[in-house]
Amino acid sequence: INAEYGEIKTINTNYFIQTNLRTQALMTRISRQDGLNGKRNPFLDLPQNGKIMAYYMWIDGTGESMRGKTRTLDSKPSSCADLPMWNYDGSSTGQATGEDSDVLLIPVAIYKDPFRRGDNILVLCETYCPDNTPHPTNHRAKCQEKMKKVADEHPWFGIEQEYTMFDENGVHPYSWPLNGYPGPQGPYYCGVGADKVNGRKVVEAHYRACMYAGIKIAGSNAEVMPSQWEYQVGPCEGISMGDDLWVSRWILCRVAEEFNVVISFDPKPIKGDWNGAGCHTNISTQSMREPGGLAVIEAALEKFAQRHREHIEAYDPNKGEDNKRRLTGRHETASIDHFSHGVAHRGASVRIPRHVAQEGCGYFEDRRPSSNADPYAVTGRVIQTMLLDEFDDLPAPPQDNVLGLIAEDEEEEEEEYTADIQNITIEELDLDPELADMLARGMGGRRNLW
Repeated sequence: INAEYGEIKTINTNYFIQTNLRTQALMTRISRQDGLNGKRNPFLDLPQNGKIMAYYMWIDGTGESMRGKTRTLDSKPSSCADLPMWNYDGSSTGQATGEDSDVLLIPVAIYKDPFRRGDNILVLCETYCPDNTPHPTNHRAKCQEKMKKVADEHPWFGIEQEYTMFDENGVHPYSWPLNGYPGPQGPYYCGVGADKVNGRKVVEAHYRACMYAGIKIAGSNAEVMPSQWEYQVGPCEGISMGDDLWVSRWILCRVAEEFNVVISFDPKPIKGDWNGAGCHTNISTQSMREPGGLAVIEAALEKFAQRHREHIEAYDPNKGEDNKRRLTGRHETASIDHFSHGVAHRGASVRIPRHVAQEGCGYFEDRRPSSNADPYAVTGRVIQTMLLDEFDDLPAPPQDNVLGLIAEDEEEEEEEYTADIQNITIEELDLDPELADMLARGMGGRRNLW
């Protein structure tokens, strides 16, 4: 057949390759199904005999992910004061060693459980060390201290949480072509139709679940890149901003489980000409919301400009390294190296909405936080710069090195010895072949180095 129909051979080969890939993807989904094949779990209707299931959740050592576990309560608590403290193995979450592994859980907020329903609850917890001091990864405690100091200013926040959906392997963007890319960005933002929007079922389920739980979700929309979405939480006052956003993230990931979808909060999940994902933070105080508040906003932005470096370090869990891939000056972002602001300017570090400029009061939007930012670190840094003036007394870095990753003397040394730096391949090192391959794998497949 191949000899007689040579022209058809290529077409059939491509067809069978694509069919085989789809079959593999389908078999993977089947192999990971829980046996109910989408049907409701019949055991969830069983009575609980007056007991309450409380799901304790906390932020782990990455500063990006949440962990959680369930315990039984004898009655429904009326406040966090009625909830018992608990603990967990911090050596399994990057927060302790095996020799001293217990990390304490202190309940700080209660939400209705949209999955178990009834009187069952979700319990957001802070992490504490055995000596009853906040764990080093506990940014909520530090944020709460700042919020108490400025309570009279009634700081409001609204955060726009962007995220990207992936297939259950966490590698391939959800519903993207198996052997290529979707069409260029343009028709997907706030779009409608199966050719423009992916994952709406997850979005709608998440929205309802947040409303049921008591989270102050304000809206949602499809984003510029296909399979990328955004939802908004707020306005929330003080510490509740971080509480609501963290629990909403957990609910999103938990909802996505039901659809075999993986949620990514990576700020630049797809390289190339695709938008990244942020956590734009809208900010106002009582004085900003009153007549003449625009002058207060402009004064705050002058402080922001002086502390651009500190904000960049607080705006992603890796002190700016994640945001370097996103804040490039392209794809509706400002450069990570410079602070800027403007009216209705989505390419600036901070945007002042046009209606705020016209009315002379309101709020402003800090567009720098990454999608995986800790909202406690973000809002705490904002309050510190804007209202407390508790600066870190660090020298201002040069404009082309905002993160301060290279010291000035190291930069001078690099200029002095630039001529001695060469680009060579692994093969030129004359290594054992097995060692050379190991080195290449450790470099992500690259075979050239400086």
